[in-house]
Amino acid sequence: MTTSLRFLGATDTVTGSRYLLETDSARILIDCGLFQGYKQLRERNWRPFPVEPSSVDAVVVSHAHLDHTGYLPALVRDGFDGRIHATTGTTELSGLILPDSGRLLEEQAAFRDRHHTSRHSPPLPLYREEDARAALERFDSHPFGHDVTVGDVTVRFAPAGHILGAAQVLVRTRDGRIHFTGDLGRVDDPLMRPPAPLEDTDVLVSESTYGDREHPHVDAEELLGRIVTDVCRRGGVVLLPAFAVGRAETLLLHLSRLRRRGRIPDVPVFLNSPMAVDASVIYARHPEEHRIGPDEFAEMYRLATLVRTVDESKLLNLRGGPAVIISASGMLEGGRILHHIDAYGGDPRNAIVLTGFQAGGTRGAALQRGERVLRIHGKDVPIRAQVHTLDMLSAHADAGQLLDWMRTARSAPRSVYLTHGEPAAADQLRLRVERALGWSARVPEYGETIAVGRPAYA
Repeated sequence: MTTSLRFLGATDTVTGSRYLLETDSARILIDCGLFQGYKQLRERNWRPFPVEPSSVDAVVVSHAHLDHTGYLPALVRDGFDGRIHATTGTTELSGLILPDSGRLLEEQAAFRDRHHTSRHSPPLPLYREEDARAALERFDSHPFGHDVTVGDVTVRFAPAGHILGAAQVLVRTRDGRIHFTGDLGRVDDPLMRPPAPLEDTDVLVSESTYGDREHPHVDAEELLGRIVTDVCRRGGVVLLPAFAVGRAETLLLHLSRLRRRGRIPDVPVFLNSPMAVDASVIYARHPEEHRIGPDEFAEMYRLATLVRTVDESKLLNLRGGPAVIISASGMLEGGRILHHIDAYGGDPRNAIVLTGFQAGGTRGAALQRGERVLRIHGKDVPIRAQVHTLDMLSAHADAGQLLDWMRTARSAPRSVYLTHGEPAAADQLRLRVERALGWSARVPEYGETIAVGRPAYA
């Protein structure tokens, strides 16, 4: 048979990254993520997986974020018994992220049961913490640049930047080469090293999260410093919703540099995310992926009071300002940040600073577009705090950076498929790839299958 690639996710959204590669002797899933955001997308998580999980020979994971790994516990529970291949950093971070996801899903189901807010009786989690721990038993770790063989397919990981362990996935089959960007990092990320150049490939599957825009040419650190200074001088609290893995580290780095230069007041900074605290230990084990040295890395964490327990988290809602609180999740879809917004969002002295991409259908996206009432834990919470968006803090390459990265290839791919973006972003990047590079590009449809061995479009 001709090698085929089926797009099972990330085709009309930035979430749910899933690609199925099939050859004569292998059926491999590239990423196995959760759909997030709009309800119609989240409902896909509950549908039967498009192929029988037991028929999949292996899974290859680009990085540890849930939109790339978060369905793995359900896949294993439902019959997948192969190996999950990932970089060392991704494997270690998944050991934090996946059990936390299962635990949170169980807590959300229990909350809906107690408050009778579900149509189901009893409401069930998509999967449980024990399912996540079973999935972790199937991980195999690999260094960057090491070949992994599954049947007649060879896979290799190349650095992608973005977060610790994030990889571009390079696949070789008898019908050609396929290059998956995963989430591609920035060349100017303050913490992570830049992504490796694009190697020659026949098919390129590229993310397009920021495909319709450039990051603002504004000094993110200085802008963050001004917000913190203004809010804290009036006795307010700065809430920084952040992905516990990746964004929390970047924010700590900026804040520690600002404090060292005397650009922000000497007010308490709290890192209220047990996962982010644990991730710091993993980040510290992999200095080869950082731009900064060990002294500055240690300084980041000396800046903050590390909050672990639920009681400590609750006390933060009583202490008031001035203070800075970094807490997950980055799109306000769960976690301790929701309790802080409930406590502080109604006071105009405070500020909520959105620090990354907000997927459609999330509370973060609603707040970003101007809504000032958020539904949190079954009640409407009015938002009178200032709301700021710092897009320039994103860990994704923007449209110009994606094009510059593509230009590092020695020859043009035969086909380019743009995924992992909202429809407008993916289509705008398609136009830029065609016009600026002269490459054939398109945005695939959900469930579409292409033949790797020949061009699938003119």
